Amino acid sequence: MKIKSLLARPFASYIYKSIQKGMLTAVSDQEAILKELLRVGSKTVFGEEHRLGEVKTYEEFKQAVPVRDYEQFAGYIGQIKEGKHNVLWQGKPIYLAKTSGTTSGVKYIPISKDSISNHINTARNALLCYMASTGNMSFSDGKMIFLSGSPELERIAGVPTGRLSGIVNHHVPRYLRTNQLPSYETNCIEDWETKLDKIVEETINQDMTLISGIPPWVQMYFDRLIQRTGKPVKDIFPNFSVLVHGGVNFEPYKAKLFESIGKKIDTIETFPASEGFFAFQDLPDGEGLLLNTNSGIFFEFIPVDEFGKDNPVRLSLKEVKTGENYALVVSTNAGLWGYSIGDTVRFVSTEPYRLVVTGRTKHFISAFGEHVIGEEVEYSLMKAAEEAGLHITEFTVAPMIQQGEGKSYHEWFVEFERKPSDLHEFAVKVDENLRNKNIYYNDLITGNILQPLQIRAVKKNGFIDYMKSVGKLGGQNKVPRLSNDRKLAGELEKYIE
Repeated sequence: MKIKSLLARPFASYIYKSIQKGMLTAVSDQEAILKELLRVGSKTVFGEEHRLGEVKTYEEFKQAVPVRDYEQFAGYIGQIKEGKHNVLWQGKPIYLAKTSGTTSGVKYIPISKDSISNHINTARNALLCYMASTGNMSFSDGKMIFLSGSPELERIAGVPTGRLSGIVNHHVPRYLRTNQLPSYETNCIEDWETKLDKIVEETINQDMTLISGIPPWVQMYFDRLIQRTGKPVKDIFPNFSVLVHGGVNFEPYKAKLFESIGKKIDTIETFPASEGFFAFQDLPDGEGLLLNTNSGIFFEFIPVDEFGKDNPVRLSLKEVKTGENYALVVSTNAGLWGYSIGDTVRFVSTEPYRLVVTGRTKHFISAFGEHVIGEEVEYSLMKAAEEAGLHITEFTVAPMIQQGEGKSYHEWFVEFERKPSDLHEFAVKVDENLRNKNIYYNDLITGNILQPLQIRAVKKNGFIDYMKSVGKLGGQNKVPRLSNDRKLAGELEKYIE
């Protein structure tokens, strides 16, 4: 055992035990965080406008602070970008995380000196929990790759601004710098395909032990490695043992990634965003991600059927139930208040609080009242693909609205690794799965309001070509699973087989 893995063992044990203790105090920790947020926030522009200094309870907080999305918050962000102090949090942010988002255009999310530790320490804790629970310390002695955005930052009103992954790159601990790949210069390359070729060049002869990134872009990296060598990833990197992923549901990509690797390896799922690092997988085989309840973020949950109402039901952590679908709302020590991040979650446990991400608040299909969500379409397609022995590269779904009863349907754009021999039969299986998963969709089919879904096969690399055409290839960009309109579907029609 080398020095880094030797030193990691006691530290991993210490952090793991502290996280386990925190599981028992989650509710009281949340109450303490809200109190501290109100104390500091009361002295800001936002705090004075919302009279936060007078707020003493959660009920009063809900009355004082409405739920907002980015568009409704943009006025305060605009003041920060003009150079004003004490707008949402004390002083000025130390960074602005720039993200294109999946529910808005370009967004600028503040990161404060108080909140940066949430992003850095939670990523560290996810790895340490894995070490403590599995005993695998050896990966810390090898090379680690983090597929991320450029660490080069611009300045807006003196505030360094860039992609979150690029910002975090500046905070990689010194003891890990010698393990980290790709090089700083390569990470600064903006063109994704040029960058990917350079990453392959820098890593192909290294002892890679951990790889981290959004699954579709990790798959692109694996594809390039295999094209270059003709070998599975396990033969290129024999000590590769841990894959860290987040940003999208892993299941649609899992089978193809493991096939590319040539064996199953351990994975760690994370739930990071520019707004905060919300949860991570603390057990190797456990269901759900452990909510990060003591890291400067106060969480609220809106039942999905309440979301969008003028005065929706808002629940604190102690009020949530398992099995319910909630829109996630946060208030943070970076100055976000009652902020809807656009994700929906479902708790699988409340002792401790573990959840799964089920979709996006603005990514659903309800053109006919069916309210189909991401979790349902992913389940329906992956179940059919597994039974048929197929691998799915990428997919998205949109409504096709036609005049006349029983003529409209859901149109699925699917890129297969290998197209099924009978595409219609495969579509029938997917439709059956979705009908079993969503009672409203089933009612519309049986009532002849909708006809069964149809699948259109996208040509090889069609989604990559589409993302390239709109300037969103690589980085943290991902294809929306669901759209309630035809904008994306119309573009993808150019890439049909």
